[in-house]
Amino acid sequence: MKKQKGFSLIELLIVVAIILIIAAIAIPNLLRSKMAANEASAAGSVRSIVTAQVTYGSTYGIGYAVALSNLGGTGAGCTASSTAACLLDPVLTSGTKSGYTLNTVGTLSTFYVTAVPATPNTTGVRGFCSDETLVVRFNTSGTAATSDVNCATMTPLGN
Repeated sequence: MKKQKGFSLIELLIVVAIILIIAAIAIPNLLRSKMAANEASAAGSVRSIVTAQVTYGSTYGIGYAVALSNLGGTGAGCTASSTAACLLDPVLTSGTKSGYTLNTVGTLSTFYVTAVPATPNTTGVRGFCSDETLVVRFNTSGTAATSDVNCATMTPLGN
């Protein structure tokens, strides 16, 4: 009888089993890395919105922007005004970026910014906020701050 060339079924099953074991180890780490990247993006977005709020307040002298849309504009050729200050790009002013929902609320003397996971425990775990103190803070429940006073009770980022 001739000797056949190639792999036996057992050898192929062993290779498939090894690949599945490697995938089972790698996929959770990949998902955790994606959540960490989303959280870093959210914290950066909060910082950008805070900077835009401070710029808006000092430029227009009418207090802080009442909504995220007041800090943005219509893209190229944007004409700055108190209703569309052209300080943020349309991605941030849309209110959603990297799996996080962004919001800001401003008054004459205060403002706060929030970033919460669009899908908690999938797109991120931590919720972020900042206010006129310019300190970015977070909580591990992934919930939004409901006021600048509530934001001040959260843990400062970096501690």
